[in-house]
Amino acid sequence: MLKQRVITAVLLMLVLLPALFYPDPAPFSFLALLFMAAAAWEWARLNGFGTPPSTLAAVLTALICAGLWWFGWQARPLPPVWLFAGAAWVLLGGWALRAGVPAWGQHSRGLRLLVGLLALVVTWLAVAQARLIGTQFLLSLFALVWAADIGAYFAGRTWGGHLIKRKLAASISPGKSWEGVFGGMAAVLLLAWVWARFDLWAQPAVPSFYSHLAGRGVVFAVIACVFLAAMSVVGDLIESLVKRSAGAKDSSKLLPGHGGVLDRIDAMLPTLPLAMMLYTF
Repeated sequence: MLKQRVITAVLLMLVLLPALFYPDPAPFSFLALLFMAAAAWEWARLNGFGTPPSTLAAVLTALICAGLWWFGWQARPLPPVWLFAGAAWVLLGGWALRAGVPAWGQHSRGLRLLVGLLALVVTWLAVAQARLIGTQFLLSLFALVWAADIGAYFAGRTWGGHLIKRKLAASISPGKSWEGVFGGMAAVLLLAWVWARFDLWAQPAVPSFYSHLAGRGVVFAVIACVFLAAMSVVGDLIESLVKRSAGAKDSSKLLPGHGGVLDRIDAMLPTLPLAMMLYTF
């Protein structure tokens, strides 16, 4: 398993890193489009659709993203889109987690499919627009999600082993704890401080997301980072809820050793649109 994980990770980096740092944002936007299409296929299967409808969902997602790209949406100011997506994730995400696993399957498959595809399309828009702003800007958004995940993992294992481990959502994801959530928030705050200081020293042409937050004041930056770290957990929990409802361990086997594409990007689905909302407003 470890060998598979390493090989898959290396291959992904060999494809993604050159596209990320290529001067033209088009290659990375195209790869992101493919990832969203694959995630749409996984989402449809997790919600009870067979192979042909799931393939159609993937193609439809790719076509919608391509159409938005063709009409230049990634280069337009999109405050209403980010505001709608942010409100949906905060309100509907919280409602879904509170309702729990049994309630998810009670909704129609078509509605569940539509919600997932909309989330993937908006996430692609966020990725494409962030990459158009600048490589470092997009990378700082990715790093926020990675820091929250890594901080939560180590804090959950360390504090959970020596202090009282308080379950976050035992019926959805038994391994997650409040200690992990707080550890992820602390990791994001540390990352934001270090990156913002680096920007002050290096004076890059395109500052990171954290420098943008810092420009609005320390209090705003702290609240924004904590909020985004929390929403990354919501994205992770929503995917866990859907997988548990479907009786699946992974979203698919598309990435050997890592599970599926949704397993890799679940925390980014709410975080990236919300980050663009904070940036835009």
